[in-house]
Amino acid sequence: MQIIEVGNNRRLQKEFLEFPARLYKENLYWIRPLDNDIDKIFDAKKNPLLQDDNCVRWLALDNHGQTIARVAAFINPNTVIHSNDQPTGGIGFFECINNEEVAFKMFDQCKAWLQERGMEAMDGPINFGERDNWWGLLVAPYDAEPTWSMFYHHAYYRKFFEDYGFQDYFQQYTFLLPLEEKEARKVVRPALFEIANRIYRTPGYDFRHVDKKNLSKFAQDFRIIYNKAWAKNMSTGEMTAERAEAIMQLMKPILEEELMWFGYHHDEPIAFSIMIPELNQIIKHLNGQLNWIGKLKWLYHTLMKTNHKARGVIFGVIPEYQGRGIESAITLAFSRACWRPGYQYKIIELNWIGDFNPKMLKVTQLLGAKKFKTYITYRYLFDRTKAFKRHPVI
Repeated sequence: MQIIEVGNNRRLQKEFLEFPARLYKENLYWIRPLDNDIDKIFDAKKNPLLQDDNCVRWLALDNHGQTIARVAAFINPNTVIHSNDQPTGGIGFFECINNEEVAFKMFDQCKAWLQERGMEAMDGPINFGERDNWWGLLVAPYDAEPTWSMFYHHAYYRKFFEDYGFQDYFQQYTFLLPLEEKEARKVVRPALFEIANRIYRTPGYDFRHVDKKNLSKFAQDFRIIYNKAWAKNMSTGEMTAERAEAIMQLMKPILEEELMWFGYHHDEPIAFSIMIPELNQIIKHLNGQLNWIGKLKWLYHTLMKTNHKARGVIFGVIPEYQGRGIESAITLAFSRACWRPGYQYKIIELNWIGDFNPKMLKVTQLLGAKKFKTYITYRYLFDRTKAFKRHPVI
């Protein structure tokens, strides 16, 4: 077995993308991500986190030169010590044949590289970027397609991580919720409507969906809410105005106005509910390529409205308004759109909610959402005598 660094070698960069396609060839549920979505994570022009010597990718080759594993290791400058008891790096994009020795050697490679750079722990499998993408190891179920920018994993990966010594830092869940009025009313608890209607009747509150003509305003409203509601708990640091604008512009081509809602009190932003179309329902037809054929397929499925599933990306209420019913009010504001006849989206997968967030878990209970997928984000402490701590409850 040989472990080689991908570096700037284009042939190896391509192999980093192609290996999973062979590994999951017989799997009915795996969906190949768009190559561009993976490539941009390791492109300094597109990922502002990428600095000199803070990210590396490897491939493992067998004695015949065939790829049998891949992995990336990285140090996020925004989170390396933020909310951590020790400098903590990350590993991700792990794929491997069913061979524990190979898996452990890849973990050893990551550990040694991170230790050389002063790290004392590693989280994985995680993304070299935001938490809402490519984060956590899928552990259930294995008979469901992944949502866009989330991985599907082989069942044997869990044993690799846990036998190596990784520990459960937190679990994250997705939930399914019907969007058609008849089905939604069967599961949404009546108390949610009562709470929401009380907020709607209170002067000063307003709930509105995004307007593409005024995206810059909504980008900054998003930043304000995110920094108050999430920045300290997501281990990502505060979001800058430039980053918020970039995220909104990046989302613009796939953004649908009635899927993205904001709450205000006397015109001050206090809450958001960010949803997008579930793009994997289109991407699964593209085989990772958004070339001219892929674009034609994308256009076809968009025009024919073949996708009936939406994806909940992130939800937040600033601390001083939490517990007042704003969670219920902004959630049901969306019903103004989705409860009309002929609405395209019939179901939403809320992605993702951590077990460290009991308030959001309670909201999903009120909504009657059904727990669907479970992911585990693991942490491995290099000092094996040090006491392990799970993610703090927020």
